[in-house]
Amino acid sequence: MARSPTGPKGRKGGNTSGRGQRDLHVKVKTARGRKLSSTLWLQRQLNDPYVKRAQAEGMRGRAAYKISEIDDKYRFLVPGARVVDLGCAPGGWCQVAVQRVNALGERAGKKVGRVLGIDLQEVEPIAGAEIHVQDFLDEGADTELMGWLDGKADVVMSDMAASSSGHKQTDHLRIIALCEAAAYFAFDVLEEDGTFVAKVLAGGAEGELQHVLKQRFKKVSNFKPSASRQDSSEKFVVAQGFKG
Repeated sequence: MARSPTGPKGRKGGNTSGRGQRDLHVKVKTARGRKLSSTLWLQRQLNDPYVKRAQAEGMRGRAAYKISEIDDKYRFLVPGARVVDLGCAPGGWCQVAVQRVNALGERAGKKVGRVLGIDLQEVEPIAGAEIHVQDFLDEGADTELMGWLDGKADVVMSDMAASSSGHKQTDHLRIIALCEAAAYFAFDVLEEDGTFVAKVLAGGAEGELQHVLKQRFKKVSNFKPSASRQDSSEKFVVAQGFKG
């Protein structure tokens, strides 16, 4: 994406009416005690168009636009669907799901869905979503979740990522392991014909996960939304038509 030149001249030809205004590229100085990597991350955040859009639209982060793009393509967040979001903090995916499954009942004549978020940490309340502090890896977590839902889920989705170690291959293996755990949890709680969506990092170890998913689902696809940073190796696996 092209960036406007950095500097104080944010308008063309001295136009003060607002027409022809350019986005300014914000530069962040390295502060005492702040690592260069942190400074670069902050600078990238301040200049990220999806971050700016999220702030303007009241969404909890750019990740909301990732799930929006994924659902625009694969259409699983339908009115009436029961959705489970694993590792839901800060809540952007839940926000999108609430709107699309009609969890608040705002779309007259449409079925009303359910959105249930799970995370290890407290998450600020989201209208239309039910949030629980829970580790989905705990024994009995699947049974407890189905109790909250009064049945099985139509969609299990996960944007979880393991903490970065700074070593690319190690991080790849960690996130694949986390994704596999989420997949096996989904096998326990998904309704027949349900959908599983999860983030993975491209790197070679995801082949076994793909193999397992293809045994359990009718269709398995991989997708990288434009809201994902182009320099990121993340992609999303979308498995549809759970065989039960």
